[in-house]
Amino acid sequence: MPAEWERHEATWLAWPHNRTDWPGKLTAILWVYGEIVRKLAPGEMVRILVRSARESVRVRRLLSRIGVEPSRVELFRVPTDRGWVRDCGPLFLLRAGSPPDNVPGIAIVRFRFNAWARYSDWRKDDAVPLDIARTLGCRLFTAAVNGRGLVLEGGSIEVNGRGTLCTTEECLLDPRTQVRNPGLGRQDYEAAFRAYLGVTNVLWLGDGLAGDDTHGHVDDVCRFVGPRTVVLCQEKDPHDVNYRALAANRERLEGMRLEDGGKLEIVPLPLPTPLWFEGRRLPASYANFYIANGVVLVPTFNDPNDRVALGILGDLFPNRQVVGLHAVDLVWGLGTIHCLTQQQPAVAGP
Repeated sequence: MPAEWERHEATWLAWPHNRTDWPGKLTAILWVYGEIVRKLAPGEMVRILVRSARESVRVRRLLSRIGVEPSRVELFRVPTDRGWVRDCGPLFLLRAGSPPDNVPGIAIVRFRFNAWARYSDWRKDDAVPLDIARTLGCRLFTAAVNGRGLVLEGGSIEVNGRGTLCTTEECLLDPRTQVRNPGLGRQDYEAAFRAYLGVTNVLWLGDGLAGDDTHGHVDDVCRFVGPRTVVLCQEKDPHDVNYRALAANRERLEGMRLEDGGKLEIVPLPLPTPLWFEGRRLPASYANFYIANGVVLVPTFNDPNDRVALGILGDLFPNRQVVGLHAVDLVWGLGTIHCLTQQQPAVAGP
């Protein structure tokens, strides 16, 4: 599985339609999606899942109004329950050329999806990797452990494309809360990562962010920005609920090693001031950025730390435009830009 900053052929999105994800905000969210597409399209194709011909017309009309070049967008009729394609969509692999044709290409690994072991509407989303594999005509691998399909969301893992993967114990190993794969332990997951993603080295963090209804996705906490470098969220207020967990994660990372035995470079990334909705803490995080070919899209929250986070990421991605996108409405859905996107890697020519 290549790193996110490696060259893309396309970015996949699923057009939003589930009003329960953004109570009273879905109309505003459609325009946020449009802005995501507008920023991505100059650098790569944008492939969008829609539910019907009528929805296709509405999507085209909205994108036209904001100036998106139509030839840079492809729409695919694929039913979905929600729009979080990072978690339910395919994980793309690059395969080396092999006999008889020796032609390199992409493949898809399908992990099962059960709506974060939390919601009841997931069966359409669970089939998305199958639909996309058929659409692209590429090889499909189905991840399984002991003959049972392995449940895993894309937001629960982060790779450097060289053999190292980062995840959290809260998400994958908690035996009581939102259990994706009952009975599976650390060694089972590591064996599956080796078999299906080419991972030889797993970095286990502890907990994720407070308010995250995925129960600990790593893409709100720690992200690779290079083969040897991660950004790690940091909370400076010792009274904040995230302070201890994030400090413990940093302590773990400082003692960990990469696939070649080298040390990680750890760059601290601030958090915005806590955001709340109906008495619930929201998982607002600058770490939920998305690395595209020409841009890095970063969620922003009308917060003084917006500038700080954009500056840090700008220094780390000098050859890409780092763009802040207003995400206060988006995070009402308990996720932001990285949760909504999935990269399809480009295949190198012969």
